[in-house]
Amino acid sequence: MWTGDRLSNDPRRGHGARELDVRILALAVPALGALVAEPLFVLADSAIVGHLGTAELAGLSLASTVLLTLVGLCVFLAYATTAAVARRIGAGDARGALTLGVDGMWLAAGLGVALAAACWAGAPWAVGALGASAEVAPHAVAYLRWSAPGLPGMLVVLASTGALRGLQDTRTPLWVAAGGAVANAALNVALVYGAGMGIAGSGLGTALAQLGMAAVLTTVVLRGARRAGAAVRPAVGGIWANARAGAPLLIRTLSLRLAILLTVFVAAGLGEVALAGHQVVASVWGLTAFALDALAIAAQALVGRALGAADVAQARAVLRRTLTWGTGAGVVLGVVVAASGWWLAPLFTADPEVRTAVTWALVVVGAAMPIAGWVFVLDGILIGAGDGRYLAAAGMLTLVAYVPVALAVRAFAPDGGGGLALLWAAFAGVFMLARALTTGLRARGTTWMVTGA
Repeated sequence: MWTGDRLSNDPRRGHGARELDVRILALAVPALGALVAEPLFVLADSAIVGHLGTAELAGLSLASTVLLTLVGLCVFLAYATTAAVARRIGAGDARGALTLGVDGMWLAAGLGVALAAACWAGAPWAVGALGASAEVAPHAVAYLRWSAPGLPGMLVVLASTGALRGLQDTRTPLWVAAGGAVANAALNVALVYGAGMGIAGSGLGTALAQLGMAAVLTTVVLRGARRAGAAVRPAVGGIWANARAGAPLLIRTLSLRLAILLTVFVAAGLGEVALAGHQVVASVWGLTAFALDALAIAAQALVGRALGAADVAQARAVLRRTLTWGTGAGVVLGVVVAASGWWLAPLFTADPEVRTAVTWALVVVGAAMPIAGWVFVLDGILIGAGDGRYLAAAGMLTLVAYVPVALAVRAFAPDGGGGLALLWAAFAGVFMLARALTTGLRARGTTWMVTGA
């Protein structure tokens, strides 16, 4: 847990590339664990459920898409909190920083309860809207309903993790995420096979792991708040302020989730093989994307702190170094992903057609990784600077560019593995490149460099 001002606000510090690299990695490496918690849950669920059958795996693909969409839409709970808390720390206001963090957690808890109820009631409609077949739909509904109770926990995890990142503490979320991933895997095996619950047991195991993570992180943040003299009771004004600050990031995230939902919709139209393969490929994409996003988290915290301290030179230095790290990491991950399909696919399915589809689609994903590294870092820079309004507008613009291309793939691409590879080529070649252009143009200017708390 954060215990004080770990980094000097002296503008003469941290401008050297080597020292800045150390600071970036000190935040990014532990942040990686917290970021990959949800993708690791999905990967574990995919591996366990995949051996129940192709229909169950396809059902998990649809259900996890719905859940990741709900959680993804609420990622502003982490991002907005990180930026706001980091600015307060940069300005020397630790008490105010922790108050913002606690208010964000109260907002997360309320949203989580509402979304859990909506998920339980609307599960049949949601999977139907994604084009589930009669064979796949019951499995998707079962997973959604049994995992819904974990949504409040996962949203509190987002908010509390955002608060800790703003305080320059990414180690605590790392240990909690690692424990949650282990607990999730153990619970899934015990409930799916030991208790004979099938795919419903996988959903329940994930929900229990998420609630446990939330309990631990809440305890850590509240202890820090009490030490700093910050209020821990819900304050309507503070909660509402958090909601307003996060609104532009909600719109930005909505554009991303709509693109992902559209991709699932297209995969469903390419047949059961493509949809089952898409679940595996999307899980790998999610894991690597969150791994790259660890650098974006470091950028958020460091840029927010630098601008809070009115150190524009430091903010620009963070931009340059994190972009270098992000692009380089994308190249390395791209090579690994492109070469992994032939041995990774059998871990998730025994169907030879699905294995082939996964192998070729992962080659496409690997080629897109350097672009992803660039995009995620620039996102982090602009989020840390509080440039949410621009990101919201740019996100909708990139979605408009992607929609006709994705629909063309659904209409004209062949079923099975060939169609899946074309779908991921469209996602990487249009949607991700459009994001790279819009964020890159913004970062070249100075409009986003607003200083002060």
